[in-house]
Amino acid sequence: MSNIADIQRLLTTEDPEFREWIEEHHRCENRLNELCTKKEVSVDEEIEEKTLKKRKLLLKDQMAERIRSYEASHVA
Repeated sequence: MSNIADIQRLLTTEDPEFREWIEEHHRCENRLNELCTKKEVSVDEEIEEKTLKKRKLLLKDQMAERIRSYEASHVA
């Protein structure tokens, strides 16, 4: 199983922490989409947007590292 999408599905099923990262990533994405559709954003919302983008990136990095680690430990 070397397909990244397959590994991601497997980790989402078997790794509760990975699943939580996925869910939080989706929540960040949804909130960012909400903020992007607003005609005007407050200063607090601008700060929230920057914070969400950083958090989303961190989650993506964590998930990618977990996938790499899984790949490395399951080499045939």
